[in-house]
Amino acid sequence: MAASGAASSPSSIRGSHMLAVEEVRQSLQDSMQEVLRGGARGARSGLEKIEGSIWQTYQALPKNEFGHIGPRAVRYLVHNYFAKEHGWLIKGLEPHGHQTDVSEVHEVNILQDKAPALVESLLESQRAGRGLALQDAVAMVATLERLIFDESVILLHAAYKLNSMMPEEQLDEQAMHEVLASYLVLFEMGQKADLNNTELHRALKARAAEVSSNWPLLVEFERDSMHNHLYANRDTRNPFMPVEMFDFGDAVSIVEAMAHGYGKWQNTECQQMKQELMDLDTEGNGLVPLGRFYSQPENAEYHFTETREYLRQIGALQESSSGDLHVRIANYMTGPSNCIASSSYYSVCCLNECESLMNELEAKVLAPTTTPQRLLSLVVNMSSASVDAPHTIPAALEQKLRLIAKQNSGQIPLHGRLFAQWMHYAFPHECPYPQIAEDASVLTPTYWQKEKATVNRTERAHLARAHAASQVRTSNH
Repeated sequence: MAASGAASSPSSIRGSHMLAVEEVRQSLQDSMQEVLRGGARGARSGLEKIEGSIWQTYQALPKNEFGHIGPRAVRYLVHNYFAKEHGWLIKGLEPHGHQTDVSEVHEVNILQDKAPALVESLLESQRAGRGLALQDAVAMVATLERLIFDESVILLHAAYKLNSMMPEEQLDEQAMHEVLASYLVLFEMGQKADLNNTELHRALKARAAEVSSNWPLLVEFERDSMHNHLYANRDTRNPFMPVEMFDFGDAVSIVEAMAHGYGKWQNTECQQMKQELMDLDTEGNGLVPLGRFYSQPENAEYHFTETREYLRQIGALQESSSGDLHVRIANYMTGPSNCIASSSYYSVCCLNECESLMNELEAKVLAPTTTPQRLLSLVVNMSSASVDAPHTIPAALEQKLRLIAKQNSGQIPLHGRLFAQWMHYAFPHECPYPQIAEDASVLTPTYWQKEKATVNRTERAHLARAHAASQVRTSNH
């Protein structure tokens, strides 16, 4: 006899599950759209531009039963976008030292503080096992970008106030330059900035203009941003005005461009620092002897002052069984001591060049795994700042790749630790060695604000002498 009452077949259960998942998707979209609608004027991110930046990486990430990416892949995608596009390290999405227990996007500080409804929707999505579709991921990136940019508008308001000006005023070009320069000073100071002390701010700005070697470059960056804004809006501005005048909307647009472009602009200095380290790498293997690292002459452009313990904890210290100590250039460059402009929610860091190489592979493979033969054919034709294509892959490195495939049914997982290690040896100046950190917090700038990360000039000289002496003893045995 057929049972009466509610149907309980597998198909109906699956149907109700799909309905619940669709409700979660709508809730997630509504939460993100609410944030996107509520941001400052002129700050709406171009969703098409974001999609163009991330879709190939999205295709290369592992998918769940719905064809969507799960929490770890979402974390990777969001971190990768902000790192490569802006040089931003989002607090809550810092490098995780290849640990299995890592934070997820809903744990990002700025989302918890500014968009609790979105956090709840993300948790619902996670509980439903739905993951994020490409359009969800695009909206997530745009939402984070909007929230972070709104923090810049707070600094802009402070910049007006510190120059005794009001956002309601129309400013001439010189006054606008003063406000934008003040914004950049506050931006670079990060959490240490005092947004209310006018006298202190003016003294700091005057001091920076007087003694900072970086000040002329900062002024040039600000002026270029203003001129780019004027050019982009030339069709809407009044050509009969005797002088250019700027309202608060103009200031917001210029600040948005500066906030988004600052990371790539400041990376020029990162490249200069990297070149100095490469000059110390006589073997060309991405390693600098520790003594040489500390022995820079007084007239050198850069003096490297990070402690041995700092280098060890962030994975930048290679320690051999014979006692030789070397600094890994790629790990050092992506370390937290090279992050600046650290706000409550993100830091601006040197761009991780390996992420661009990985994005190039993801764009070609468009899948989470591929064969070693396919990877080798791609990698030999990839260029980096220090490797010109085409280039030869050493036989030993080819063999390592085939061994990875042997452990994974003939395939190479693109986002696994073993392939990250292989990329380090293929591009030692660009790709960090994926050392497993005991505590992932050591890879964040915040951790090293509390711990001793640098040595002074006397300590540096002592360490250089001690290391040189130990090398002599080693060579005599």
